[in-house]
Amino acid sequence: MDPIRNPFAPGAGTPPPELAGRDELREIVRVALERVRRSLPTKSIMMVGLRGVGKTVLLDRMRDDAESRGLQTLRVEAPESRSLPALLAPQLRQALLRLSRNEKAKDLSIRALRGLAGFAKALKIKYQDIEVGLDFEPEPGLADNGDLEHDLQALLEIVGVAAGSGDTAFVLFIDELQYVEEAQLAALITALHRTAQRRLPVVLVGAGLPQLRGQMGQAKSYAERMFDFPEIGPLPPSAARQAIEKPLREQGIGIEDDALQEIVERTHGYPYFLQEWGKHAWDAANASPITRADVNRASDAAVAALDESFFRVRFDRLTPLEKRYLRAMAELGPGPHRSGDIADVLQRKVTALGPTRNQLISKGMIWSPSHGDTAFTVPLFDEFMRRIMPGEDWKA
Repeated sequence: MDPIRNPFAPGAGTPPPELAGRDELREIVRVALERVRRSLPTKSIMMVGLRGVGKTVLLDRMRDDAESRGLQTLRVEAPESRSLPALLAPQLRQALLRLSRNEKAKDLSIRALRGLAGFAKALKIKYQDIEVGLDFEPEPGLADNGDLEHDLQALLEIVGVAAGSGDTAFVLFIDELQYVEEAQLAALITALHRTAQRRLPVVLVGAGLPQLRGQMGQAKSYAERMFDFPEIGPLPPSAARQAIEKPLREQGIGIEDDALQEIVERTHGYPYFLQEWGKHAWDAANASPITRADVNRASDAAVAALDESFFRVRFDRLTPLEKRYLRAMAELGPGPHRSGDIADVLQRKVTALGPTRNQLISKGMIWSPSHGDTAFTVPLFDEFMRRIMPGEDWKA
């Protein structure tokens, strides 16, 4: 079939042709943001889930939803190497400049921009990666103490006051929050706690790996009472089928039921994998409808594509010992696994492997569902590890 018309789009954060199975969560977020706009008590929302479940896509769609209703937003992704102030400052500037075009909010938005100038200038010494254009002179005493926890709180307060004066709300959309250092995460939680106490229209919609729940609780013990933590998992079978069937139908292409079932089973309902299998099933088919034989031919290409992109890009960041640790986990199956069982496979002591485990957690490769347990953050990574490190040589 014509590859130009192929509707499927596997990629990091690439919107799928059909965002299936997420309507309930989008409605929950819509209600929360409208409550914030009205200064009603509302928790911030932190979506957690494994890689490939579509958290980034959801975050972007939710931002589009918010902006379509006139809310002010910023959107950042937290990489491992940047500070939170450096990420927030440029996006805050852009959002406040947009808000300043609202006549009701103009004066307070300009004051918030003065606060941002003081914030960036005072914290530049500690966080040297802050780079932001300053449109106004700092206002002395406003968010310029040089202490992140105090200054971010003051800054978000004036931002909230400005948003409220313009009959809108200010929504922070932040992805990959598990990479934010604990002290910076604590400062963000404190600032949001203060705006919530004052009923200011400021809220966070974030996303991260499953360990984020524990990280936030460790940063601030009251975080669990401030946030809802919806877990984003694989799609149920009906939604997974819809994610494949509907885009095909819109292109005038059918798919046989057993072929559709084969895709759902092979992908385990993970949205990223569904896109990969959908793409390759289209390419493998000569005509409509797509058959199970087409899907079987496509599966080898789909697995190869995942190995070279989705899996390999993470594998290549690992040290040899980290690779062996993950291979030992894969030897035991999908997981989660007890740390002692992994150590037994490697014929090492648990304590000797502690630094390796901690480094893998910090790299976002594994997480701990409960004390002493270890699980992959990437679905089907155990199968990849057995493919990339076959045989017994890895044990040497």
